[in-house]
Amino acid sequence: MHNSFNGSVVIVGASLAGLRAAEGLREAGFTGPLTLIGDEPYPPYDRPPLSKTVLAGRMPADHTYLPQVRDINAEWLLGKPATGLNLAQRIVELEDGRTVPFDRLLITTGTRARPWPDVTQAAIDGVYTIRTLEDSARLRGRLAAHPRRVLVIGAGFTGSEVASVCRELDLPVTVTERSTAPMASALGGAAGLVTAHMQRNHGVDLRCNTTVMSLEADAQGKLCYAHLSDGDLLPIDVVVVALGAVRNVEWLYGSGLAVDARGVVCDASCRVFDADGIVTDDIFVAGDVARWPHPLFSGQLLAVEHWGNAVTQAAVAAHNMLCAPSERRPHRHIPTFWSNQFGFNIKSVGLPTIADEVVVTQGSVAEQRFVATYGQQGRIVAAIAVNMPRWLDFYTDLIEKKAVFPPVLNAPDSPAVLHVMPAGFPAHGQATHSPVVEVTGPGPSTPVSVNGATSESAPADPRVPVGPAPL
Repeated sequence: MHNSFNGSVVIVGASLAGLRAAEGLREAGFTGPLTLIGDEPYPPYDRPPLSKTVLAGRMPADHTYLPQVRDINAEWLLGKPATGLNLAQRIVELEDGRTVPFDRLLITTGTRARPWPDVTQAAIDGVYTIRTLEDSARLRGRLAAHPRRVLVIGAGFTGSEVASVCRELDLPVTVTERSTAPMASALGGAAGLVTAHMQRNHGVDLRCNTTVMSLEADAQGKLCYAHLSDGDLLPIDVVVVALGAVRNVEWLYGSGLAVDARGVVCDASCRVFDADGIVTDDIFVAGDVARWPHPLFSGQLLAVEHWGNAVTQAAVAAHNMLCAPSERRPHRHIPTFWSNQFGFNIKSVGLPTIADEVVVTQGSVAEQRFVATYGQQGRIVAAIAVNMPRWLDFYTDLIEKKAVFPPVLNAPDSPAVLHVMPAGFPAHGQATHSPVVEVTGPGPSTPVSVNGATSESAPADPRVPVGPAPL
């Protein structure tokens, strides 16, 4: 690719996507001024280990820094959050009052942990979220002090991984989940019920269809009780709030871009739409904060919180920031995700959340080693593998080919009869955790529809149970 652009590039978001995009720009021959702006004071680091190996004490938090594969010769503005974007003047406004001019801009501000909704209760000594280096280090110190019981609110991937670490450390742990099973919003209730057995078999006190109504501190301000929607008063020392993620988009409100709490809308080449639905040529987005139309999924806008997606989308954005219009590439990455918990390796590929049916196509659930395939209206859209990760490439190929569901594989470990069943995804707002990859609507500024009503984004209050609350 011939690069003729040598104006200034600013990347807002100095994490995985931002770093990989910066490396991609230099790799492609960009020699102009490059600035990376980050709200945290640390160089880019890897987040997946924070809820696994770091929390378990097998890796120090400061060993998670991402390797930089080349010198990107950039100005780093770390610990300096962006607070605004002025398109007319082409500047990024920082919290400290400084302004940073740009010719081309890449937005990679990612997500943050969704906090406990009651600000006073969220500030109680013993209440934690886990998203940042500091979060993980602080929570690790608290778990190492052997609390009498840990409560994890939300049984998504992160909450389940935290529960797994607690059991590995021989700590009593209770997990509450508003929907019918752990990871129900990411994998559906049918697959989630398998993980429910996994958790209970490892000693987790799992409470599904249950929410936390409030958290209570003692006279010294330390956490002592959680009030549950099933009427239980649970004595606890530590709460981990694992309610999913919030996209870091507030700094863009009023900027004139197509942005709401679901993310920043872009086309398949990562170019951002403005508020009038017109695509911009000099503003790009990548990573967790992006919403883009995937060609495999009917042009629906996807929002994906996956490590692999951040890397591949950053590479596409970097290429398209420099190339001629005729050389632009679409971002076609098929979402993949993995999790290690309770001695199990769980990997997913595709878009499970749009599926209406699921079937075990290889292995055995009873033996805790299987592949399940997801279908939507007679077509394969996703698969998950439990302790069978090497099969995912094969299923990725089926998804790309829009293969028929249920598949006829004739594999030696396929069940004699395929038992297709409802996938069992919860209604919008019913789970307490993020689905990790989701469809967010068909157009640049189309409001999300919830039961006929429209709202910008917000999930239901995690304290509200699906059924009636206790008197």
